[in-house]
Parts: sequence; structure tokens; C-alpha cells
Amino acid sequence: MSADLVIRNGLVVDGTGGPSRRSDVAIEGDRIVAVGHDVGRGRREIDAEGLILTPGFIDPHTHYDGQATWDPWLAPSSHHGVTTVAMGNCGVGFAPVAPGFHDELIEMMEGVEDIPGTALHEGLRWDWESFPEYFDALDRQKRSIDVATHVPHAALRAFVMGERGGDPLEGPTHDELNEMARLLGEGIDAGALGISTSRSERHRTSRGESLGTLRAREPELQALASALKAKGKGVFQLVSDSYRTADDGFAASEFSLISEIARTSQRPTSFTVQQDFEAPERWRDLMSLATSLRGEGLDVKAQVAPRPIGVLLGLQASVNVFTPVRAYARVASLPLAERVVALQDHELRRKILQSHAALTSGDDAFAGYAFYGRFDEMFLLDDPVNYDLDVNKSLGATARRMGVDPREYAYDMQLQREGRQLIYTPLFNFVHGNLEAVRDMITSPVAMFGLSDGGAHCGSICDASMTTSSMTMWARDRTDETKISLESIVHQLTRRPAEHFGWLDRGLVAPGLLADLNVIDIDGLACETPRIETDLPAGGRRLLQSARGYLYTIKRGVVTFEAGGATGELPGTLVRGAQSQSE
Repeated sequence: MSADLVIRNGLVVDGTGGPSRRSDVAIEGDRIVAVGHDVGRGRREIDAEGLILTPGFIDPHTHYDGQATWDPWLAPSSHHGVTTVAMGNCGVGFAPVAPGFHDELIEMMEGVEDIPGTALHEGLRWDWESFPEYFDALDRQKRSIDVATHVPHAALRAFVMGERGGDPLEGPTHDELNEMARLLGEGIDAGALGISTSRSERHRTSRGESLGTLRAREPELQALASALKAKGKGVFQLVSDSYRTADDGFAASEFSLISEIARTSQRPTSFTVQQDFEAPERWRDLMSLATSLRGEGLDVKAQVAPRPIGVLLGLQASVNVFTPVRAYARVASLPLAERVVALQDHELRRKILQSHAALTSGDDAFAGYAFYGRFDEMFLLDDPVNYDLDVNKSLGATARRMGVDPREYAYDMQLQREGRQLIYTPLFNFVHGNLEAVRDMITSPVAMFGLSDGGAHCGSICDASMTTSSMTMWARDRTDETKISLESIVHQLTRRPAEHFGWLDRGLVAPGLLADLNVIDIDGLACETPRIETDLPAGGRRLLQSARGYLYTIKRGVVTFEAGGATGELPGTLVRGAQSQSE
């Protein structure tokens, strides 16, 4: 009997983490039906000789919550082998929503995740109020990949508590707490992944206000955790400032709260772990916490990034090296081409450089602007991009070798490529000028790759390419003892997050599972340079990044991307909750 599609001669990296093997894979409908050397003929066949075959990648931490209601492609994630995304992270999202509270939810998402509010105002149709109705809206949009979402705590608070929900000093009444738990249960029944929340000072609305979830007290979080336990379904996702605090007492209190959430919910729990400049070793305490809780039999994971998390600086980006300088502000609103010409004026250049030096260095420097003078942690983005950073290639080191001032060198570099050159500055995971901490994190038994923030930080961060770079920088390009096997990396990109969410129908190349697959030229795999596009609703700006080396991406048995280009097929669906292998 003929299969719909047979992929022949590929090196199958099957998602288990076990050894790769050369096999053929047969697909009928949306399922894999055979893996081996005697799978029969296919009505269509793909020759994967010299290529690797992996499951489709699963990204557990994205923010396509608005975009997924209007956009069929969900780039850049779909360009990097991702076939399923989890949204609604960090407590922000668009359901449930009370009439008249649309602006508040947009301000949260715009401020926390740097998604243009104008695009959200134009793109969101708001043909929902409840979480089940939001799910129905997601179901109506055709797309190339599967999407799923958490119930966002900040939106839940706003729906139940009104304006008080946005105040971190306000707590819900007994009746409000019961209603929040009831609505969370309603969301879980409709197919939500679970609940997400944020306890980070850095997460603020576009008006600069902290999220109401910032200091949510234990009874509130325990009530939400108890709702998950009562349902026996769902996950708890949170981000806390515990990874970035030097205050041992505060860290201990957050650790205790995380522990009680995991113990009360008895459900898979994940929290953000990064290496922060303010507390360079705190991440170790969080990894130890996760290890300890797993020792109690709890399913707790640290969401970690397989590379530095960095801001992209440039004249088209949200910020550039000289954004704080008043002299630059006078030309900042000019169209890019005119700005590039203006910045070549010798007198303006002198003023900008002089003011920048005063703001970012010396005794009178303003501490808040120090970031803009960290030239030893700034890197030009080449094509393809190398995220395995070398401090000897930083702007500062390069300028000194050339005998020029790093500030002047940065000025000139930002004018390259007609003003489109981007400069990459790590915020996390590069404190000591190397990636040793990152390797320790991502090889930990408690780690789960995450934090790509796909769909978010549209003008400053483009980390949805982590799937691609994790394979090249850790598995392909390293030759010393720091190398990590390709099988281990692919496991983290596939079955590891699938099992976290209870998606037993995906994440492996195995008979009976969804035919979500990537056929990859591993030698040619690369991240292209990010670029600014204005293709969001209302002409909203965002960073996009393409990839090389994905010869085919297959979703539910249908080829959705071929040689890097979309085929126009849209087999993606809304994933409602956990999935058994047979679903």
C-alpha cells in the first residue's frame, strides 16, 4: 500500500535523545505510520540523503497571543522549524476581557513584550470576552503551525477585579479569589495549557506601571494552584525576579513561593532562569531549587535559554547606542535615509559623541545609561549570525586593535548598510564573557529550553531563532569537550517540552504520532541577520530573522515550508490542552 509521503535515507534524530539512525519515514494523513527500511512506496517521496530528519520543534515560551488571531504564518518561529508554540506566557494576554478593558490589556502586552500597540489596536477583532470564546476565535484562524495558550494571570485579575486588578498592592476579596479560580477552571476545561504569571519589576505596562501580579500574595497564587490540582490538568508558568536579585532574603521568599505553588498544584511547574549581571550566580540557586523539588517527586523545570539573551541596537530598532543623547534625539524622528545623512555631519557627530561620553562614563555618568557604553559586550551581527560570542570580537576589542575610540567605532558601524546594521548586546547569560553558565544550565536534568519570546520585543530582541542556533553553536560547530550531542539538543527542542504540556501526540519521529517533521541540511544550517519589517497591522514594525538549511518543514503531514519559502499550506490548528497519542 502506498503512503501519502515517504522521506527516504534521512539520518533520523528522533527526539528521544537516543542515537540517530538512518531510516525511511512513511506518512499517511497527519500521522507517521512507519519508520524503518521497508516502508513501501509513497505517492510523493523526498530524498533526504545527507540530511537529518527531526520532529517539528516545540517552543514553550512565545507571545503570539494577538498575532495568532490574524496572522497565518507566525514568523519568525515558523521559519526556524517550529511547528507548535505555547502562548500566554508571563501573565499577559487578551482573555478573559471585560467590555471597556481592551486598552488595558493592550498596554500590558505593549509594555511587557514590546509589541506595537497600534498594531494590536488594529489587528485585534475582540470577538470574544471569555477564555472559551477567545479559543473559538483562535480556532477560526488558519495557520501554518499549531498554537496553544495559558490563561494569563494579569488578564484574569483585570477581568475579576477591574481597575484594582492592575494594582500590585491590591489583593482579591474572598469572592473575587473564588471567581478567579472558577474562571481558571473554565479555561482549563476549554483547553488552556494552565496558568502563567509574572513577578518581575521589569514587566511594566506601556504607561510604566507594574503589573498587578507583581506582588500577588500566597493565598492568591495558592488558589490558582489549587484550581489546577482540582482539575488534575494544566501547568503553572512563572517568571520571578529571584534570578536577578542580590537580596538573599527576597530570593528565599520567592523560592518558598515557587515551592508551595509546585507542592499545592501537583502539576508541571516551570520558572525562568537566566544569569543576570546584578546577581551573576543566583541562577545556581534556582537550578538547585528545581533539583530539590524534583527530589520530592514534583515535576519542576527551569526554563533556560541556549544562548545569551540580547538587545539589538540600531537606527531602525527601538533603541541604538546613542538613544540617550539629546543631540541624537533632535534627528531621531527623521526617516532613516535622511537620518543617515544628518548623522554624517561632523558637528552633530562631535556633539553626540561628547554627550554620550559624559552620560555613560566618568564620575558624572548616569548609572541608568551605563548599558549604552558597554562596548566590550557589543557585537556586530554578521550574516550568518554567530551567537557563540567571542569577547575578542566585541566592538570595544575591535576598536582598540584598530587604534580608535570604541564610541567612534560604534557610531560609524551604526551607519553601515545604509543605517540598517544591528549591534547585539547580551543582557543575560554572558556575565563573565563566556557561555560556561549557559552550558551548565542547558545540560542540567531540570532544564527545559525556552524564553525565545517569539512574537514579542518587536523592535529590540529576535530570539525565536534559538532552535536553529542551539543546533549550530552547541552540536555542530564545537569540537572540544563543550560540544553537546545533536540528539540531546533535538530532544530539548521536541519531546522535552511536549511531555511538559502532556502533548504525547508529538515530539518524536515514531509511528502513530503527528507527522510534524523537519528535513535539515545541518551543514548549511544558519541564522540570517535579523531585519526590520513594517508588516504588522497599521504598519507596525517588527524584527524578523530567516534561516538557511531547512529544506522541508512538514506540519500534520503537509509540507508548509520548502527551501525556506512558505508553500501556502495552512494545516495548523489550536491545541486544546493535553493530547494523547491517539488524538
